Amino acid sequence: MGVAAKAWRFSVTSANLALLQHPNGSVLSNKHVFWRWRSFAAQQRKPISWSLLCGLMLFCLGMISLFTGHVASDLEWYSQRLVERSLYFKLDVINKGPIDIWKSEYAKYFYGCSKRSREFPHATHERSSNGYLLIAASGGLNQQRTGIADAVVVARILNATLVVPELDHNSYWKDDSDFVDIFDVNWFISYLAKDVTIVKRVPDKFMRSMEKPPYTMRVPRKSPPEYYLDQVLPILKRRHVLQLTKFDYRLASNIDEELQKLRCRANFHALRFTKPIQELGQKLVMRIREMAKHFIAVHLRFEPDMLAFSGCYFGGGDKERYELGEIRKRWATLPDLSAAGERSRSKCPLTPHEVGLMLRALGFANDTYLYVASGEIYGGEETLRPLRELFPNFYTKEMFANDKLKPFLQFSSRLAAIDYIVCDESDVFVTNNNGNMARILAGRRRYMGHKRTIRPNAKRLGPLLMERDQMDWDTFARKVKAVQRGFMGEPDEMRPGRGEFHEYPYSCICKKPLSDTVDNKSGDP
Repeated sequence: MGVAAKAWRFSVTSANLALLQHPNGSVLSNKHVFWRWRSFAAQQRKPISWSLLCGLMLFCLGMISLFTGHVASDLEWYSQRLVERSLYFKLDVINKGPIDIWKSEYAKYFYGCSKRSREFPHATHERSSNGYLLIAASGGLNQQRTGIADAVVVARILNATLVVPELDHNSYWKDDSDFVDIFDVNWFISYLAKDVTIVKRVPDKFMRSMEKPPYTMRVPRKSPPEYYLDQVLPILKRRHVLQLTKFDYRLASNIDEELQKLRCRANFHALRFTKPIQELGQKLVMRIREMAKHFIAVHLRFEPDMLAFSGCYFGGGDKERYELGEIRKRWATLPDLSAAGERSRSKCPLTPHEVGLMLRALGFANDTYLYVASGEIYGGEETLRPLRELFPNFYTKEMFANDKLKPFLQFSSRLAAIDYIVCDESDVFVTNNNGNMARILAGRRRYMGHKRTIRPNAKRLGPLLMERDQMDWDTFARKVKAVQRGFMGEPDEMRPGRGEFHEYPYSCICKKPLSDTVDNKSGDP
């Protein structure tokens, strides 16, 4: 190993010394040395593939091992590291080349991985657990989804038996759907059986034997596992049945990797929609696929409640200010916001027209098929008209489903589930804000192969949209493409510790083995 390392260092040093010497014998300056070195490296690197280079390295190092007594396995480690570095070099320069607007070129190097390790102990039996954990999820469908996935992990941390979570019936959407109405409860229980024991309800015998009703508490946002062990577990052991209320984002993003993988199993695999929802969602996808090879799904999130909550102004005059102001009164704790200030700080969602301008500037043509996932659009058809003009092939679930949608019309969460399915199956998913559906779907699409997911770079895109009338279209499009780099769902956007784990499930994204990532044409990983 030492001989190999010295030989390698000597060859590199010799090459560098050769570069330092000018043909006329003079010594080059640092600036010229750097330029010549880059030119030399580029010329030398072009005709030689990484697989050939690694093969030559292994051959030479294998021969050396005959004389040194060292095995080639140690040397192979270096070649593997070299190949991996070439992959990361490519990922580092993603933002320097043209972007394929329909898919990520680098997605093939990664895959979703959340299998439990052999060292992860099996779930404790119901009778041996520390008690029953009741969870009351809050918010709309996707906010509840985060709470359910986290509840599975918390039950594991507490060594508790999880009771199928209750869904929020008192949120803004006023949906009285239960877990069994939206998710396949039997699949949920069976898929997670090795990780957490889950029951549909606390046994009647146990409830009748209790001297006090279940203890209820609310834990702070993003509590670490230590909080649950120190503050929650003693109460669970003492009372045997414990309910955690308003359960959304109550578990920290940064936890043990095995628990993170359990989070992914719960979210991406165990939470499967009921058969009626799944079938209707897939029918909508098939209808679009019959008409177009590719399609975009856009979550506009331009409902009255969203706009009111943002505190922004969208050009509707006194009528808009009054209507959104009345809606804001529903949240007594909301502070008074300056609409102009929020706009300048890029805190306002894009209008449907602005979303359309961004997509056209990125390169999506006028004939692109657009599926719009949204509830009630503020301003109705008048607000949507500019987007329709930019993309005439404009569709919604209401346009496709007709009478088949009637059983779902009174249930906002079930309607949201249908949109979720179509958005998940789309070639490109476009979010308009960083709300719960945007985060959940962005994380899922990363896990399922880094399918193209576009999030507006509001901080830089907002001012650019305000100035679009002051420049020609080509200039505007070039600037939009520039500001959107890093917001297109590329693998290099995944960094440990960035954002919410549900949006960036970094512990559940793995690099494919080198043998699976070789390009058949070039032989390069």
